[in-house]
Amino acid sequence: MLQRLRRPEVLLLILAASMPLSFAVWNTLLNNFVIAKASFTGVDIGLLQSVREIPGFLAFTVIFVLLLIREQRLALLSLIVTGIGVMLTGFFPSLTGLLLTTLLMSIGFHFYETLQTSLALQWFPKQTSAIWMGRMAAAGSFAALVAYALVWCLINLVDLDYSWIYLVGGGATIVIALSAWILFPQFPQRHCQRKHLVLRKRYWLYYVLTMMGGARRQIFIVFAGFLMVEKFGYSVSEIAALYTVNHLLNLYIAPKIGQFIVRFGERRILTLEYIGLILVFAGYALVESAMLAAALYIIDHLFFSMAIAIKTYFQKIVDERDIAASAGVSFTINHIAAVIIPVLFGLLWLTSPSMVFLAGSFMALISLGLAQLVPEQPGPGNEARVGHAVSAT
Repeated sequence: MLQRLRRPEVLLLILAASMPLSFAVWNTLLNNFVIAKASFTGVDIGLLQSVREIPGFLAFTVIFVLLLIREQRLALLSLIVTGIGVMLTGFFPSLTGLLLTTLLMSIGFHFYETLQTSLALQWFPKQTSAIWMGRMAAAGSFAALVAYALVWCLINLVDLDYSWIYLVGGGATIVIALSAWILFPQFPQRHCQRKHLVLRKRYWLYYVLTMMGGARRQIFIVFAGFLMVEKFGYSVSEIAALYTVNHLLNLYIAPKIGQFIVRFGERRILTLEYIGLILVFAGYALVESAMLAAALYIIDHLFFSMAIAIKTYFQKIVDERDIAASAGVSFTINHIAAVIIPVLFGLLWLTSPSMVFLAGSFMALISLGLAQLVPEQPGPGNEARVGHAVSAT
């Protein structure tokens, strides 16, 4: 029985569940922690989130680390670094301290996310990879539910200080990563991965969709959550409850989205996502009701699983020897906007929070146009509905 469970798919599901135990605790507490303990303003939170995204911008460097250590081991080490960063967060309630602990956490987080994508694209079969990625999203949601329940109990029933809660969340990820290191063997790679940077013209549509996805994610992560606390006065327990609803729904919806991608194709799913986001961001700009804002937040979160379609689109067009190198490059591209947007939009927030979300609607509109270029049957030589003459180099 144990031998049957020691498969790469099972390992990825376990690792997908281990990261949220740290990150969900960090993210749930963040806005309340920085306002209550460090007196953050919109500028400060924008700066912190931009620093958090710097390791994502440098994710391409993972390919050089892979010259020294295999992907599977590096993914586990990255989880351990993430856990350490989260464990230290509560002990440094100042702008400088939070910048440093966030940077450490983020190095582990972004390296792991890069490697998780690479390993999933290598280990999952193309025909069913969307389904497996949906299951990974569901596993992450289940772990996040555990984290949110833990935060609620420790805040409301035990009345623990922030620092202790951060210790528990980060420590849980470390324990799981060390256990996986011991219990799972090193799985072989089907194709030898290139150990140098790969940037190919024929992947251009994937790169642009990835960059726009990074911009959209920042508006949700940084400013939608900050809106809930600053404008509507949501408490830690209320934010945790809101996240709990998000992930309860995601437990059911994420695997279904994977099945829908297999059935209907990437272009239709991405089209649905971006139309929804145009409306959701416009709603954020106009909302005056705390309950309506919460509904928008839940709907917004549900669209995240649809981004699986970008990954499966890339899996269908990529040379399999490019996967590891391309995962790092694409994560860097994803974070071009992510490094810039929190700081610039943080300044814009001081003048007009609504303009931040209207800009998000405009970016979703651009993404909607790009999604129409995804072919019905993507593959090498059929990467986009325009530009078929682009060189395959």
